This record gives sequence, C-alpha cells and structure tokens, in this order.
Amino acid sequence: MTNLESIKCKKLADDIADEVALTPNLYNAIVSTPREIFSPIQKYAYTLDAMPISGDQWISSPLTVAKMTLALECENVDNILEIGCGSGYQAAILGKLAHRVFSVERIEKLANEAKNRFKILSIKNVHVRYDDGNLGWRSYAPFERILLSCACKQVPQKLFSQLKDGGILVAPIDNGKEQFICQFYKNGENITQKKLEKCLFVPLLDGVQS
Repeated sequence: MTNLESIKCKKLADDIADEVALTPNLYNAIVSTPREIFSPIQKYAYTLDAMPISGDQWISSPLTVAKMTLALECENVDNILEIGCGSGYQAAILGKLAHRVFSVERIEKLANEAKNRFKILSIKNVHVRYDDGNLGWRSYAPFERILLSCACKQVPQKLFSQLKDGGILVAPIDNGKEQFICQFYKNGENITQKKLEKCLFVPLLDGVQS
C-alpha cells in the first residue's frame, strides 16, 4: 500500500470512528485495507457512500461494513461464511479479523474479480466460491459466524444449519417497508433474534448468473 493510500485509509477509519465505536482491531483492519481496488470510482473510494458495481449490485458504505462487522462479533474466530461477496471489501475486512473467510457470490464476473483482487493484495485466507448463496458452503461448515451481505425476508434454514452451536449470524431483514440489520444467536435448536438498526441492501436471490 502506498503512503497516500495509507493516509486515505486512516482518514476513512477516523471518519467511521466518528460515527460508531470501532474496536482497535477493526480500526486497524480498515486502516490496513486499501479501498481503491474494490471501488468502481476511485475518487469516491474513501467516502462513506455506497456505490454501484456491475451486475446491479452495490459496494456497501464503509460505515455499513463496520456496523455489520461489529454486529458479527468475529474477532479471532476460526471461520466465517459470507453470502454475497460483491467487490470483496467486506470479506477483506473480515479476513483481517478472523482466521478464515469463505465468501459465496452468485454472479460469476464479481466472483472472479474478487478472487483477482485478493490475489493482488496477497490475501490468502479469504476463499471465494461462485454459487447460489442460499446453499451456503457445506464442505467447510459448521461456521462460527455467518454474514449475509444481501437482504432477505427470512434467513434460509440451510444457512442456520451450517451455523455452529453458539454461533452468530448477521443479516439484513426486509419486512417489505424497511430493512434492519439483525443479529441471530444459535443455541441448540433455538434461534434468538435481535434487531439492531435500519439498513439498505440488495436482495438475496436464488440461482447463479454467469
């Protein structure tokens, strides 16, 4: 990362910290992750805005990324499943906090582009799969944490089945009028839900797009 990128990343982390209470590790993850490579418009890469990317998808606001990451409580966990890799920025941040990240993307072009970005950045603990996110990634389950970077009315039961007992799943839940970041905790057969705050995400869709 260049000196200019480092300065921009630190300012971004500071801007986010003005809005939400970041943990030291999350702050450092943001500072050490160049955002320009993930951004479709480089001059806006370090703003707090969401931006459109290919496939009618969006790269989330860095502020939203921070809020979702905090809700996931994922520092030092072994493995995380992310549904909806998109540009890969959220997965890159998670990769600085957890040992392994497995990210599923249903749009082939986005999956390939994310893989290439991780290769360029020498990020080796984030793994991307081109597949239907509703199916999860069974071969690496159970996951200590699961993050949905796309909104749904109900979390697919198949994803809860891949969540480790005692694990946390975070998802944007759409009630038809509004979306809320929700935190789900799995205790045996019981799933408890906690509504956190309003958000706006693209929908979780079925199937794949080549």
